[in-house]
Amino acid sequence: MTEIDYNREAAVAYAKKWAFKRNPAYYDFSFLGGDCTNFASQCIFAGAGVMNFTPDTGWYYRSLNDRAPAWTGVEFLFEFLVNNRGAGPYGQKTDPGNLQPGDIVQLANATGDFYHSPVVVAVKNGKIFVAAHTFDAFNRPLSSYSFASARGVHILGVRKD
Repeated sequence: MTEIDYNREAAVAYAKKWAFKRNPAYYDFSFLGGDCTNFASQCIFAGAGVMNFTPDTGWYYRSLNDRAPAWTGVEFLFEFLVNNRGAGPYGQKTDPGNLQPGDIVQLANATGDFYHSPVVVAVKNGKIFVAAHTFDAFNRPLSSYSFASARGVHILGVRKD
């Protein structure tokens, strides 16, 4: 397995290009529970270039009916990124204050359920700005969202077969 760098600039450029529209290569999940994690996965893939085709626990998208739960599910994406020992991107849980462009921040409600996966596109003077789908946004201040708690996922790198 070869280690490659995660291209943060490519992830942010993808977010900028597709924040207010949909890439026709991917299904739009806006009316099936939300498109935020699908969009986050697309951005991560733009920076990683490697999917993990492990059934059930991997991270991949071929079509609406042939994708890993981690591609579109908030909790599944988190679990994949922080536990991945195989191909594809991997990361670590971190406080939002340690995030960089191309990382993911996940928002939770008062019961502790994580429900949203915006992509970090900028950090300026300690303030985080994100891009997201479902409620489309680019360069939106994280502080403008209403949430009970947040966790960050810092992408450390990518493994390639």
